[in-house]
Order: sequence, then structure tokens, then C-alpha cells
Amino acid sequence: MHLTVSEENYIKAIFHLQEADGTVSTNQLAANIHTKPASVTDMLKKLTSKRLLLYKPYQGVRLSSEGRKLALEIVRKHRLWESFLVDKLQFGWDEVHEVAEELEHISSKKLVDKLDQFLGNPRFDPHGDPIPDSNGVMVSLRQVNLLDLKPLTRAEVCSVGSQSPELLELLKHKQILIGTRLEVQCKFEFDHSLEIQLEARGNITISQQLAQALFVKTI
Repeated sequence: MHLTVSEENYIKAIFHLQEADGTVSTNQLAANIHTKPASVTDMLKKLTSKRLLLYKPYQGVRLSSEGRKLALEIVRKHRLWESFLVDKLQFGWDEVHEVAEELEHISSKKLVDKLDQFLGNPRFDPHGDPIPDSNGVMVSLRQVNLLDLKPLTRAEVCSVGSQSPELLELLKHKQILIGTRLEVQCKFEFDHSLEIQLEARGNITISQQLAQALFVKTI
């Protein structure tokens, strides 16, 4: 099935919102895509006619099984291209999202499968997000938000909850990357910031906002 770039972007946006919140409202989708609710409604009707969505006005929208399969293909391409840009072309992890947004719309399955093989079939992208395999299967992550850890708990950074270039640049500056090991030292009640100990750097203080963006596994 051939879809336009705009249609694919809607499918991917619904996938991400649905993973977080279940059924997606028109207003949620409009805010995510930065467009008007009326335009969203028109697109939802079009994608529903293609059997990619389960949509009833005023009741929200979900992907159909075919829509979810398509969304996973797009996510797979996006995360593989991000991995290629970082691992092979030495892009920074804060530079790749927008480029991958363009490359994800290349339709050749053979190219994507070759890219996967060339990269060594990675399970995670540079931001720690799981990469769907050719059958749409993703590794399930056992992780918690850094803010949920108790003091003196040791953990390893698994993923980042946002691909904002500004956030990723800040994390890189603080030397907090995927795989970084740390220990929560204390939480400050005044502003809910955290003092953490990095294995390679010592103690630093990070804001509540920054901690909210970090997902970890205990070690």
C-alpha cells in the first residue's frame, strides 16, 4: 500500500501516542503534529477508509492491526537510520532525528533489511529505543524513571524519553549517555533535583526536568 509522507507521519504519531496513552484523541494528535483538529479529522477519515485506523468521531482513534504493522515498519526504518548515522557516519545523537525523519520514508524493504544486516542487527537505537525486527517484534524494556529510584540505588541509563536536540546536547555535555552507570545520592525537596554519582565523573546535580527524561535499569 502506497502512502504519502504526511499519511505515514500520522500513522507513526498515533503509534507513539497510543503506546503512551491508549486511545488517542483528535486534540492530542493535532498538538503532536502541530496542525488544526479539523485537518486531523479529515486525515483520520482517509486513513480509516484504508483500514489503517479504528476511528469513531468524539471517541478517539487507535491503529488497526494493519496500521500497527505499518507503524512498526516506519519506526524500524527510523531507528535503523539513526543507528547508521551515529555508528557509521559519526553524527551526534542529538543531530540524527530530523535526518532520520526524512530517510524513514524510503520504501525499499530490501534496502532496510540490508541496512539492518550491515549494522549487525542492532536491538536498540542510539537513544536506547528498541528497534523492531523484520517481523515487527521489539525487545521489551524493563526500566524505570530515574526519579523513581531511592537514594543509594545503582542503575544504568537505558533510554531517553525525548529526542529534543537541546536535551540530548545537555546530556552529552554532562556525560550522561546510554550505558552510563550512576548512583542516586539524594533528592532535594526544595526543587526536586537529584544529586547523582557518575562512575566516570563523580557527583553532579541534575534538575527534576532532566531526571524525568532518563530511564534506567537497576544494577
